Amino acid sequence: MASSNRYRALQWNAGSGGLPANETTFARLLQQQGYTTGLIGKWHQGVNCESFSDHCHHPLNHGFDYFYGMLFTLLNNCQENKPPELDVALQAKLWLYSQIIAFAVLTLAAGRLTGLVSIRWKIIACFTLAGCLFFISWYSSYGFVQRWNCILMRNHDITEQPMRLERTASLMLKEAISFIKRNRNGPFLLFVSFLHVHTPLFTTVKFLGKSHHGLYGDNVEEMDWMVGKILDLLDKEGLKNHTFTYFASDHGGHLEAQDGSAQMGGWNGIYKGGKGMGGWEGGIRVPGVFRWPGVLPAGTVINEPTSLMDIFPTVVHLAGGILPQDRVIDGRNLMPLLQGRTQKSEHKFLFHYCGSYLHAVRWHQKDSGAVWKAHYVTPNFHPLGAGACYGKGICPCFGEGVTHHDPPLLYDLSRDPSESQPLSADTEPLFDTVIEQIGRAIEEHRRTLTAVPQQLSLYNIIWKPWLQPCCGTFPFCWCDKEGDSTQSL
Repeated sequence: MASSNRYRALQWNAGSGGLPANETTFARLLQQQGYTTGLIGKWHQGVNCESFSDHCHHPLNHGFDYFYGMLFTLLNNCQENKPPELDVALQAKLWLYSQIIAFAVLTLAAGRLTGLVSIRWKIIACFTLAGCLFFISWYSSYGFVQRWNCILMRNHDITEQPMRLERTASLMLKEAISFIKRNRNGPFLLFVSFLHVHTPLFTTVKFLGKSHHGLYGDNVEEMDWMVGKILDLLDKEGLKNHTFTYFASDHGGHLEAQDGSAQMGGWNGIYKGGKGMGGWEGGIRVPGVFRWPGVLPAGTVINEPTSLMDIFPTVVHLAGGILPQDRVIDGRNLMPLLQGRTQKSEHKFLFHYCGSYLHAVRWHQKDSGAVWKAHYVTPNFHPLGAGACYGKGICPCFGEGVTHHDPPLLYDLSRDPSESQPLSADTEPLFDTVIEQIGRAIEEHRRTLTAVPQQLSLYNIIWKPWLQPCCGTFPFCWCDKEGDSTQSL
């Protein structure tokens, strides 16, 4: 989901936005091929549309046979004694709208009572209801986030509300292991979406202090251990040579995530920028690690540009499925590249967006080996030259927080991967040719785009009481169906 406003992710489980029903997931296509499909971990693609139990955006409505995990994403609000992480600007806007609507309702009601305004009471009641929604959303953001957003669910049933972070890692691992054991005799797809290396970096006691890189390093160590346990199980069950395993991250390090002087969001090495920045390498360059003994050659390093979008056509190909024919599929099947049957990525151009705004374009010029990248929009770092948007939480995609470049900033990543020396017509003989080629690619790309309903509009992200998943008595939702079910793993 992409946003044209400043809300780039869902803010509540009780919002009405989410992954539309007409979107086809790779889980759906594998399910149609006879695979048992499971998702363990984070979802954050919405829950309900019109009622608290319609589950229109739920994983089970998008091709997964089994779900265990968090419908939302991990927040500081999920842990006691952490500063709240819900959008401060959104809180301010909700309070402002509440005041404006309250003033309007009082004015209209007074006008109606005195006969100065001819308006139906039903209209005033609608304004009052809208004002109540904004006010409740504002008020609840200070005290109910943990209960309403930090929830564990098994399929459609809430098992913990709020979740207890000290045992979440064990529960997730237990569920992943259980899913593999239940389905080891048939084809299965397991998507493990870890809560790890996301603030507040909650780490179980036995991994605290284990690394030399603070709490972030400890959290990575714990995730690494969990990945090892899953791979060990595949070996033990005799599934290693029959299982395609892919490990990746969805973005680079979150540079603005700090606790005092401690860096809580990772480090991106020589690469500029970080999470939330649509074009800079530090936000979008992530490793991909593949394993399939006997099919993929071990120890191979591939330096070709690929994309997380490639996982869609790759797994559909492996399952013998057919890609949707009613839309453009931007990903490419990775198997020829992974098996060494081709040495070049099928991607010629990659388009890098921040929300719904195109920030940069990468051109892989295969005949020369150059990897050009043109930046049309870049975020304004704060403070100037800092390399991130400190004080803002995350860099904006548009408005006064960005700079538009005409001509665009151009880099050759094959020679300058850190994007430190922008090229110009004076320093690069091919400058005008490259910019012209990328410009034509953008025009062709935009002709393939189709407008879709905005899932992250203010209406869709605002909290709605009738959509709130709740175990127990609303609004004091609470339950613990896990008990002491976590044993040592």
